[in-house]
Amino acid sequence: MRRLPRPIDPNLLVGYETSDDAGVYLIADGLALVQTVDFFTPIVDDPHLYGQIAAANSLSDVYAMGGRPVSALSIVGFPPNGDAAIMEQILLGGLAKMSEAGCTVVGGHSIRDDDIKFGYAVTGLIDPRRVWRNVGAQPGDALLLTKPLGTGVIATALKKERASAESLDAATASMTRLNKDAAEALAGIAAVPAASGNDGGKAGQRPAIPGPIHAVTDVTGFGLLGHAKEMAAGGVSLEIDHAAVEYLPGALEAARGGNIAGGLVNNREWLEGCVEFAAGVSEEHRALLFDPQTSGGLLVAIAAEAVDAAMAALAARNVAARRIGQVVAKGSPLIQVK
Repeated sequence: MRRLPRPIDPNLLVGYETSDDAGVYLIADGLALVQTVDFFTPIVDDPHLYGQIAAANSLSDVYAMGGRPVSALSIVGFPPNGDAAIMEQILLGGLAKMSEAGCTVVGGHSIRDDDIKFGYAVTGLIDPRRVWRNVGAQPGDALLLTKPLGTGVIATALKKERASAESLDAATASMTRLNKDAAEALAGIAAVPAASGNDGGKAGQRPAIPGPIHAVTDVTGFGLLGHAKEMAAGGVSLEIDHAAVEYLPGALEAARGGNIAGGLVNNREWLEGCVEFAAGVSEEHRALLFDPQTSGGLLVAIAAEAVDAAMAALAARNVAARRIGQVVAKGSPLIQVK
């Protein structure tokens, strides 16, 4: 995408130049659209659960930007001779999560495809003066993570019939949980008066993140370390404590058992030279930090003095967030894992 010419449009507040989670387009003073799209092949056997996971994953990018999802278009690929009852269950699962999010499915598009694919193009609304971006982290910020890691290795173990019922249930619960509660909790502590001096609500002016939250992204296909690299692209380095990260039940065992997807290998290769591990970080922990996640949690860079308030607000909504590290001045390597 970076090789393509950048759009020249004063209303485009966030485009693809920084690999942000969604685009933001100004439609009126004080009001902008958040737009994103995501779809993938089945990650679990149950079609209704698959639909829920795909919907939660598609909605996540809007929450990661600080927006409120309002409408969605479904994207379906389904075999021409497939069982229509399976497709119905996928769609019903997706609708259940969209309803929970208060997001209206207004239609969609389907094609014949030998491989099942499902997801949504989601549109949200946002105050352009309060956009969260994946860049903007500042030295001294704390790093918070709102969901445990391990969905990738557990899903791979499931395909090999090696996943325990406990690990599968935990992974499914994590993947079907919306990031709505986490985003709303963080928005509550980040609220600032409109007259704060941030003029990002007007055409031609890029939004700045106000308040104590300086950068946000959701952890999905690039894994925790891949999305951390994108956050560090704002001109900082990150230190992550692997022992402070929460891992899904059975995730360490799945990684230790060699249930490694191609995406994890790709992430490791992509990040070569950017990450330095302390000697005490085990191979299975390293794998989980590279592990591609589906409908993962939010990675948040927040001013250290606001951490207690953020953790309390998250806990009040039953979001088990962890403080996993800190932002430091830019150095080499870009990310240090201890």
